[in-house]
Amino acid sequence: MTAKAIVANQSANRKSKEAKVGVIQDNLHEAGLVVATQQVGLNADETRSLRVQLGKENVGLRVGKNTLMKHAVKGTKMEGLIKFLKGPTALAYSKDLIAAAKVTVEFAKKNPKFKVVGGVMGDQILEADQVKALATLPSLDQLRGKIIGLLQAPATKIAGVLQAPAGQLARVLAAKAKQ
Repeated sequence: MTAKAIVANQSANRKSKEAKVGVIQDNLHEAGLVVATQQVGLNADETRSLRVQLGKENVGLRVGKNTLMKHAVKGTKMEGLIKFLKGPTALAYSKDLIAAAKVTVEFAKKNPKFKVVGGVMGDQILEADQVKALATLPSLDQLRGKIIGLLQAPATKIAGVLQAPAGQLARVLAAKAKQ
């Protein structure tokens, strides 16, 4: 191989890596939570199972070389992830602040080859135990449902109280009409 061919190959390789770093940055840019995981020895079926579970909850998974991931997070609010990028690493990310934690922690409980090592929420670095604690919280949709239920409960009670006298009056009038 000539020197020119080597330089051209290196240039193409560099552009390819820059494109991969750009894709990783785009994926992580809008994430509310990024969970760093390590998986040693996951087979194809286990990985597919993980991806299916992540997909159901709108959680993305990015597997790549740690050096590329380090370049992607360097200089961003997620730079704290660098300390977790050792060994076979994957990053699970979601806009929902809890979804990525819930799915990864649940999968880690069932599969000893997969473990949560840390994460980043906003600009806060989370250790593994903090991510596990976050996974126990209700999701944003569950919280919204509870709030709506709480807001609607008093309204239905008020409506019931206001309707009760009218209902009693109607029953009294119906009884009087029967006599």
